[in-house]
Amino acid sequence: MKVGFIGTGSMGSLLIDAFLSSGALAPCDVLASNRSPGKLLQLAERHPGLSICGSNKETAAGSDIVFLCVKPMEFKTLTDEIAASLRREQIVVSITSPVQLRHLEAVLPSKIAKVIPSITHRVKSGTSLCIFGNRMNKEDRRTLLQLLSFIGVPAEILETHTRIASDFSSCGPAFLSYFIERWIEAAVEATGIEEQLVSRLAGEMLLGTGKLLTEGDFTPQELQERVAVRGGITAEALNHLRISLEGVFERLITTTHDKYDEDVERLDSLFGHGGIVQSPLDR
Repeated sequence: MKVGFIGTGSMGSLLIDAFLSSGALAPCDVLASNRSPGKLLQLAERHPGLSICGSNKETAAGSDIVFLCVKPMEFKTLTDEIAASLRREQIVVSITSPVQLRHLEAVLPSKIAKVIPSITHRVKSGTSLCIFGNRMNKEDRRTLLQLLSFIGVPAEILETHTRIASDFSSCGPAFLSYFIERWIEAAVEATGIEEQLVSRLAGEMLLGTGKLLTEGDFTPQELQERVAVRGGITAEALNHLRISLEGVFERLITTTHDKYDEDVERLDSLFGHGGIVQSPLDR
């Protein structure tokens, strides 16, 4: 099976590295194209045997599965470029959340899917969000899910839940790392503890907490109740957090959804679809 990647920027190259290091694919199975020759040469140096294509059309034509790893507003230009090179039996995968299945199904002859990956795939972890178009049959879905299972845990979701699910699986590492960064800075300033030490403690704590939530049969509330003894230090600090973070997460969700809806509206215009997609927050 040949798997192509159009766009080898941050996420495109991460996916290639993850698929190859996990053993899901061999370098000879991978085709790649990018407008920046330098990034392609770096990929070829890291993975001898990987096929560097001279054009996006070449990548599209030579692949069984094609991952489109470009920015949202570049999709219309890209689909215009590769449409004639694609076949009905191929699977085209968008990794860009605002691009809707209907956008791609209207202009491409192939089977369409959307997969929202995560930086956590770099360490064979995290969730890849999967949305399948109407042309994808059971075997197509099984093939794509099996490929993604090498680098994380694939989860099928509704397209209407793309944004909120992405807040956790894709944006979540940035949100949590910011929280941890500020906590570490405060700890170092207040106590003089070595930053490298407390950073390692924080990382191990996050790893263990994730396992408790996914494998230990704990809900977030149950975990808090087990750690925070009534009247103790943790309980008092938790009360401070509850007060300080009042409304923060509601504003975070509103911010990400507003940006998402703005991008979908612009894509609707580019692809010739009328109407504005209503935010789940307004339904």
